Amino acid sequence: MSSEEDVAGEHVMDALVQATFQVTGVLSRVGAENDLSLTQLRVFGILRDRRPRVTELAAHLGLDKSTISGLIDRAEKRGFLARARSADDRRAVEVFLTPDGHAVTERLYDKIRRELEPMLAGLDAEQRTQLGGLLRLTLAA
Repeated sequence: MSSEEDVAGEHVMDALVQATFQVTGVLSRVGAENDLSLTQLRVFGILRDRRPRVTELAAHLGLDKSTISGLIDRAEKRGFLARARSADDRRAVEVFLTPDGHAVTERLYDKIRRELEPMLAGLDAEQRTQLGGLLRLTLAA
């Protein structure tokens, strides 16, 4: 790798880390305002459009089953999540958002979008599309 590529790579890494800090700050603040941890926000985000098994959710988050069970228990008590036996495998348990959980998740998502929008204010539509594509490629790697 050339010196120029090293410098470019460092600039990208620095920008990625700074963006991560800024996004994490917004997520943490919005979560705290709603008495939710960053991990609980991640759970809500994952469950927006899917109904995974508890073990799949734990693996996706990199948590052990007892930790994810505690998170689910607390969210269940607040009426945001529920568990049910899988229709495909009666031994497996799926977790999903309740109607109240969906409502909270959408409200939080809208708040987070509004909070993050200033980060993109200097980009035109084409640049936003390019950034989105590049981020998806990065995340798929």
